[in-house]
Amino acid sequence: MTDSTTVSTRFWHEIADGRVQCDLCPRFCKLREGQRGLCFVRARQGDEVVLTSYGRTSGIGVDPIEKKPLNHFLPGSQVLSFGTAGCNLACKFCQNWDMSKSREMHTLAHTASPEYLARSARELGCSSIAFTYNDPVIFHEYAIDVAAAARRLELCTVAVTAGYISPQPRREFFAAMDAANIDLKCFSEDFYYRLCGAHLHDVLDTLVYVKHQTRVWLEISTLLIPGHNDSTDEIKSMCEWILSNLGPDVPHHFSAFHPDWKMRDTPRTPISTLSRARQIALDCGLHHVYTGNIHDPVGSSTYCSNCGKQLIERNRYEVGEWLLDAGGRCLFCRSPLAGVLSQV
Repeated sequence: MTDSTTVSTRFWHEIADGRVQCDLCPRFCKLREGQRGLCFVRARQGDEVVLTSYGRTSGIGVDPIEKKPLNHFLPGSQVLSFGTAGCNLACKFCQNWDMSKSREMHTLAHTASPEYLARSARELGCSSIAFTYNDPVIFHEYAIDVAAAARRLELCTVAVTAGYISPQPRREFFAAMDAANIDLKCFSEDFYYRLCGAHLHDVLDTLVYVKHQTRVWLEISTLLIPGHNDSTDEIKSMCEWILSNLGPDVPHHFSAFHPDWKMRDTPRTPISTLSRARQIALDCGLHHVYTGNIHDPVGSSTYCSNCGKQLIERNRYEVGEWLLDAGGRCLFCRSPLAGVLSQV
């Protein structure tokens, strides 16, 4: 790979009617010359599909790792966050639509080679690089090259993704990652199809794959939208699936929706809804459940799954009292806390 904007890709094939099919994600966009996929950044040029945003970024910043959100991966550390433009889902409630829904190449105003991003992360005192703001699945080749550059400098990489990716590219993508926060947007096929233009089962497949066939540290996020995915029955079904298929130690973050993009008439998520969802998840047997996009020190802090004592205090994204020993065990009952608590 080079630092040029457009590079060749591998996950596509020709089909009988003269189009080429992009095989990166389950959308399987079928393209004629000059057409772009729904993601915007993968396009047909000649007889192949190319990535048009390699080495370009829509923004770079330094965040606490808790903002991704990841509460059990290098807690209290700093992460270099960056993204590109476009997305392979069509979520009507997108909270970051100015980047993920961008259809303008001037959004990608900044040049950022993999080596530049890795050096910048090191110089800024970050422990990891996060692919965020928009879904890194769509800039698959670029993300993998950034991850390789990061590992050469002993930095970790984090994917913040909806998990909508086909099996073969999925193996390559997650092999390059150290941690992931995957959106489980709801537990309804109807919701995924109507509001995201996607399918639930593909995301569930990715969650099972990442948990059981990779070494990636996994956490899950669900944006609760009033009247759409916040019913007690749906939240309970989702949490029971997580418990049965992923286990009790995968952290689950319930986040507050604010009116945006094409759902500006939908009200904000009440704090009481997030607290109720958190309690449902705990009652189902999940060990580590969090609330997000609100000020809730109780719902942001980490507790021992054995004795219930607070182990990592958080106020918004700031880490306070730390009651773990050097081996990541509870100081009260010596039970280990699930996660990657020190540098990989």
